[in-house]
Amino acid sequence: MKEIRTAFLVILVFSLLLGVVYPLLLTGIGQLVFPWRANGSLVSVGGRVVGSELLGQSFSSARYFHGRPSPSDYDAMASGASNLGPSNRALLLVVQERVDRIRSKNGLPSGTPIPADLVLSSASGLDPEISIESALLQVDRVATARGLDVAVVRSLVERMVVGPFLAAFGDRRVNVLRLNLALDGLT
Repeated sequence: MKEIRTAFLVILVFSLLLGVVYPLLLTGIGQLVFPWRANGSLVSVGGRVVGSELLGQSFSSARYFHGRPSPSDYDAMASGASNLGPSNRALLLVVQERVDRIRSKNGLPSGTPIPADLVLSSASGLDPEISIESALLQVDRVATARGLDVAVVRSLVERMVVGPFLAAFGDRRVNVLRLNLALDGLT
């Protein structure tokens, strides 16, 4: 009986410690040190939340830059990769369809190389950023759809480039939501 009581007390103490105290402590530290990030990095325009800087979302209009594809249709509750391997026929067909659609929407000739991040989803399916090459590939389409000078849109893309994390990890990239909001600010 003593062992059962001890086991029950250990479970109770660790449940409270790891299930209540520890999460509250980390939440408090997050709110104190990184409040904007801890609250989801929400981006507002005119007092209305339009998205999160940390989550990709769908932009389908020719007037906007398009992000990475998402197998979950940008649903954060269903995030995750498609789990299809590189030799899977279904994945190859989906990727070829995406390549053809990007070439068609952007007026590119057959055989034009398309950056991988425009046709392959990220591990979470919610990546909010694209490579500089992917953004530059879309400049002509966006400029034409908005009636803007291509040089102006290209310059905007170059201003929106974010460097590698801690200047060493990852590649230079562009946040699609921030870029599209800056683009709306031009017109």
